[in-house]
Amino acid sequence: MKKVAITILLLLVSVSASYAQSTVTLAELNGTVGVQMEEFVKQVIHDSESKNDSLIIFQLDTPGGLVEAMRGIVQAILSSKVPVAMWVPPGGRAASAGAFIVQASHVAAMAPGTNIGAAHPVVASGEDISKESDMNAKIMNDLKAQMRSVVQLRGRNQDIAEKMIEKSISLTATEALKAHAIDVVVSDVSALIKATSGRRVRLASGFVNIKLDNEVKVTKASMSFSEQIIQFVSDPQIAYLLISAGIMAIFFEVITPGGFILGTVGGVMLVLGSIGLKMLPFNWAGIVLIVAGLIVMAIDLIAGTMGVLTLVGLPVFCLGGIFLFRVPGGEMLQISLSFIIGIAIALGLCFVFVAYLVLKGFRRKVSTGQQGMIGLEVEVITSLIEGEPGQVMCHGEIWKAKTEPDAGNILRGSIGRVKAIDGMTLIIENS
Repeated sequence: MKKVAITILLLLVSVSASYAQSTVTLAELNGTVGVQMEEFVKQVIHDSESKNDSLIIFQLDTPGGLVEAMRGIVQAILSSKVPVAMWVPPGGRAASAGAFIVQASHVAAMAPGTNIGAAHPVVASGEDISKESDMNAKIMNDLKAQMRSVVQLRGRNQDIAEKMIEKSISLTATEALKAHAIDVVVSDVSALIKATSGRRVRLASGFVNIKLDNEVKVTKASMSFSEQIIQFVSDPQIAYLLISAGIMAIFFEVITPGGFILGTVGGVMLVLGSIGLKMLPFNWAGIVLIVAGLIVMAIDLIAGTMGVLTLVGLPVFCLGGIFLFRVPGGEMLQISLSFIIGIAIALGLCFVFVAYLVLKGFRRKVSTGQQGMIGLEVEVITSLIEGEPGQVMCHGEIWKAKTEPDAGNILRGSIGRVKAIDGMTLIIENS
């Protein structure tokens, strides 16, 4: 009887287990690898562990990013209690820091037409770090050791992984699969789930088999709106653009006050750019150079030196962009020099255009009030005898008028011109 009861209990457990649906969390990772992406990955993994998910799928599309943020993401994946599949979706890429993240995942997957690699560290100008200095050699060796450790742990091609750093090679999905740099090539999430099911992977606690039912419940995790804003502005290129454009907009508001539109927009840009800078390692020297470049161009506008100082300010402005993120931790920030130059030229042209409008406004003759009457022609109603007041007709109005001492007489019916205004008396000269 006891054996029968145990048998029934085991059958009930088996049946309930067979009806327990596998759950998978799907999350998108788009944009620069930074602090916000790192925090999001950690949160997704934590929530997935709490739900006892069978698998986490991260959909990765990134040009690279911060070294420290990459390390944080890699560490979170390595310590995850739930298997992590990193998948590069159609049209995406896993460049630079993204290559490290893919290699750290338990299942590395790519869609056809995608690429992975180009993990050679770069400086903010987009140039590769050379091996000439001891510091650069330390950076290279440290990153290569990091790559070796995760590749060895996952049993993938160590030689190819190191070439991604040392030679900056980039592989297509097909090439990466052939070189055993990834585990599978699939075109969609459903195919990835099927290809992942049954795989034996190594977690921090030991080896496990990924068990997925035919009917898998996929739950999507995404960043909140505020997190998406932070992720967007923490892109180094966006942060640089917002800071530069914000400063310039506020400057133009100061020299052409009245509408507050430029000032408001510039203030918003500066706030968003500052949030982005807070998420990135930046150099104050870059900020100083950006501001200095704008000041030089402002002096050009005020002094009216016909663009000479603007030609000096623009290179200084570019240097500010180059040095803005050249600090420890920003070795893998890929900001191209062409982007910085393009932004500088665009803003420079905008500056010249607005400066032209401002100068045109400054030089435009006043057309309202008494000062606007200077230079207008008048008809002399009563002769203006030297030293004696008379009357003139100006714009249909009769004004009290006189001539300057030693300027001679202007007879009745003559046409004169307003030279100056003395209170309510017009000073008239011969036309």
